[in-house]
Amino acid sequence: MDENEKWMREALALAQEAAREGEVPVGAVVVLNGRVVGSGRNRRERGKNALCHAELEAIDEACKTLGGWRLWQCDLYVTLEPCPMCAGAMINARIPRVFYGAKDPKAGSCGSVVNLFELPYNHKPELTGGVLEQECADLLKEFFRNLRKNRRDSSGENQ
Repeated sequence: MDENEKWMREALALAQEAAREGEVPVGAVVVLNGRVVGSGRNRRERGKNALCHAELEAIDEACKTLGGWRLWQCDLYVTLEPCPMCAGAMINARIPRVFYGAKDPKAGSCGSVVNLFELPYNHKPELTGGVLEQECADLLKEFFRNLRKNRRDSSGENQ
């Protein structure tokens, strides 16, 4: 297993944890010199907060761990293509390399809807998509399939 797969598997484990809690399964880790310095998972439902994205949690923890907001030597791994808010946070944190798993055709801001990293900001992270893409996509598909099934079952449609 290569390094990118190793760290994406760490992010996938966090995404699975989020799914068990009823959250959309997205996980993220920030890595520096071969160790995780920040991790996060989606917690928007539990936190009742639009800012509780996996990437923002991971960036926040990395800043606290490292004692500063500039993460210029770190890599970020996330299971789903970042949204505009998270892509903006990566630009602002000066993260040099971002790796993601599954594409997000509805809100992906690293190529699907728009690529914020290509705009003339003062920092442009290097982007690698498709790391363990099928596993990341399958986890999301299974989560939403189960969510739809549970909604149908609880509404009595199948009775």
